[in-house]
Amino acid sequence: MGKIDRLLVRYGGNVVQLAIALWALALVAAFAGLLRPNWRWAIYLVCTVAVTAIVVQWTRTVRERYIREARLPAYLKRKLRETYPHLSQKDCELVERGLRQFFMACMRSRKQFVAMPSKAVDALWHDFILHTQAYKTWCHNALGFFLHHTPAEALGAKARNNDGLRRAWFWACKDEAINPKAPSRLPLLFALDAKMAIAGGFTYLPDCSNILAKNAAGGDGSGTYCGTSFADGSHSGSSDDFGGADSSSSSSSDSSSDGGSDGGSCGGGGCGGGGGD
Repeated sequence: MGKIDRLLVRYGGNVVQLAIALWALALVAAFAGLLRPNWRWAIYLVCTVAVTAIVVQWTRTVRERYIREARLPAYLKRKLRETYPHLSQKDCELVERGLRQFFMACMRSRKQFVAMPSKAVDALWHDFILHTQAYKTWCHNALGFFLHHTPAEALGAKARNNDGLRRAWFWACKDEAINPKAPSRLPLLFALDAKMAIAGGFTYLPDCSNILAKNAAGGDGSGTYCGTSFADGSHSGSSDDFGGADSSSSSSSDSSSDGGSDGGSCGGGGCGGGGGD
C-alpha cells in the first residue's frame, strides 16, 4: 500500500464530516456578519462536493483492492488444516477467498451487521482474530473499524441475524455477477461448506424448488438451505431488499464503508455483530 493509499485509508472517512464542518462555520460566520456571501460561494460548493465525492470513491476503491489483494498471514492456512485435516492446500486457498468475500460484504454494507454463513470460513476468521495486532491492522486498512467475531449461522427465528445473512448473500452474489433473487449457482462463500465436506457445515442449493422436503432453517446446520429463501419472505426480517443491501447498492455512494476511526466497534451492532468470541 502506497503513501497516498495509507493517507486515504486513515483520513478518507473524515472528509465528509470535514466538508460539513467547514460549510457550517462559513454559514455561522455569514449570519454573524463576518463573511459576505457572493457568487463565488456557488463555485466553492460545487468544488467541495466534487472533491468529497472523489475522495470517498477513491478511498472505497483502495479498501476494495486491499481486501482482494493484501496478503493474509500464512499461518492461517496451517491453522485451518489443523481444524480440518482433510483440506488440501488448494482447499485452504478457496476458504481464504471466501473470507475475503465476507470482508467485502462487510465493507459494502456500511457498518450494518453481516452474518457469517460458512463454518469453514468462520474457522479461518476465528483464528485470524486471535492474533489481535495483525487482525486490527487488517480491519483498519480494509474496513476502517474493528470487526467483531460472531459464529456462523443459517436462517432462523431472529430477524437481525436473517438480515445479516441476506446482506452476506446479496453482496457475495454481486461479487460474482449472480442474480441474488434468481441464482443459477452459489457464490463461493455459500458453497464452501458443502464443497469441502465440512462436518456440521451449512449446505446450500441455489434453488430448492425441486426438493419436496427441506429442514427448517435454524437447525444444526445438517440440512439443506436455499439461496432463494433469502428473498422469498419465508423468514423474518427484510427480504424485499436483502436487509437494505439492495437499496444501498443503487445509491450514489454504492455501499461505501469508509469509516475513519481505527479500532472502534462497528456501529449499530457491528458488521460482525456485537458479541465477541
